Amino acid sequence: MKIFSWIIKDTNIDFMSMRKPTYALSILMVAASIALIALKGFNYGIDFSGGILIEIKSPEVIDMQEIREKLSDIDIGEVNLQTIGNTGDELMIRAQASNLDEKEQMDAVNKIKQIIGDDVDYRKVELVGPQVGDELKRDGIIAAVLALAAISIYVWVRFEWQFAIGTMIGLAQDGIVAAGLLSLFDMDFSLTTVAALLTLIGYSVNDKVVTYDRVRENLGKYKKMPQYDLINKSVNDVLSRTFLTGISTIGAASILLVLGGDTLRSFSFVLTFGILVGIYSSIFTSSLILNLFDLRKTQEEDKINPFGAV
Repeated sequence: MKIFSWIIKDTNIDFMSMRKPTYALSILMVAASIALIALKGFNYGIDFSGGILIEIKSPEVIDMQEIREKLSDIDIGEVNLQTIGNTGDELMIRAQASNLDEKEQMDAVNKIKQIIGDDVDYRKVELVGPQVGDELKRDGIIAAVLALAAISIYVWVRFEWQFAIGTMIGLAQDGIVAAGLLSLFDMDFSLTTVAALLTLIGYSVNDKVVTYDRVRENLGKYKKMPQYDLINKSVNDVLSRTFLTGISTIGAASILLVLGGDTLRSFSFVLTFGILVGIYSSIFTSSLILNLFDLRKTQEEDKINPFGAV
């Protein structure tokens, strides 16, 4: 890490000169993500879509074709089989039996167990009704929106309204692009994924607040420096911290992505690629967009009327 710190120490990169092409890239990424979500949708997990999820481990290699043919005799809707790991002795069965009530789902699980037999280890059995799935989906959306609103209010109180706008735009970009990647790669979208998105928002806002702290500090320190140069300097000042923190977190998330198994795949996927998007938005969106406002004028107004700043 000391090597990386030395490489990016005392940088003087003109980030502001890149603002127009990076604005265009940000708009393109967000628009493409929204189009993907609208046209392709999400691969909702059992949490949201409802249905039956069973994970089994067999003492020998599982014949998926044989199990698929046997399960086709049960009226439980579409059934998806997916191997877990590389040994071929673990299997995940997902049945979109969302049209069944709780009792009918339990009957379906018993029928599946009768077909598969008692020689396997049933590691997980989950049942989610359609009404519960819709409620969880709605609650997940509400949680994400409330998190964005609460963070924006905090930044508004902590700094000024311009910083709150920059934060909200950057975080919205992070969330939408991360959701678009989930749709693009057909990753499971479940409660675990919502937790990952909220974790990403928390990480990203911390990164942005660190940059904003340096911007405000430099506004007081370099009173005659043009705002263009001041924002450039502020981003360069914290670039080492942004880079090293991001690399460390992505490294840990990448290990989870490779070794964490199917249960943690969506969670680690969101963190791994979402943090990359978050670093980009911290530098090229939330920070550079501040140049659209007269920060010094706002700072002078706050000195006259300090009620709006803390």
